[in-house]
Amino acid sequence: MGCLLLMGARPATVTPQPEQQLERPSLAGQLLVASPNIGDPRFFHTVILLLRHTKDGAFGIVINRPAAKVSLAKLLEGLGEKDKAADGDVDLYAGGPVQPEAGFVIHSAEYSRTGTVPVNGLVAVTSSVEVFRDIGHRKGPSKSLIAFGYAGWGPNQLEFELSHDAWFTAMADPKLIFDEQRDRLWDAAIERRLRAL
Repeated sequence: MGCLLLMGARPATVTPQPEQQLERPSLAGQLLVASPNIGDPRFFHTVILLLRHTKDGAFGIVINRPAAKVSLAKLLEGLGEKDKAADGDVDLYAGGPVQPEAGFVIHSAEYSRTGTVPVNGLVAVTSSVEVFRDIGHRKGPSKSLIAFGYAGWGPNQLEFELSHDAWFTAMADPKLIFDEQRDRLWDAAIERRLRAL
């Protein structure tokens, strides 16, 4: 999947936008955790970081579906950038079924450049080629997760799914987003939700 993922890969054309008023509080910055009875096998045991949630819909990135490990030089080459000096390997995640060629970097909030969108004060998202280059030259964020593709919902679609118990929500924190073992992330998010009840 790694080579296929990089062919035609590009920075995201869809970026989170500032919040627009919802009748209920926005869930942006929280984790969306698939319930055991979600019904859609594509989202079985999925954990999504919601980046946007407005009256116009919702947008998030799956953070527990590792897809490939590649060198940063190869990743940049797939993005149309030649940079043999880029150092290290990174894990790539399948961020969702929509626009699987669109790349996003979810990262710690201390890093910012043009196009960076803060999520909840603890994490942010950037989708420019420069963030990949910065990571490859050790000038990037201290923590990061690179995903291609995203999950999206139209107006009221996520609310409908939440009301039918397809998803749970849980508070996000950098440890869950960046440090928890990916094969344990769904369980850890469920545990966090149960502790909060």
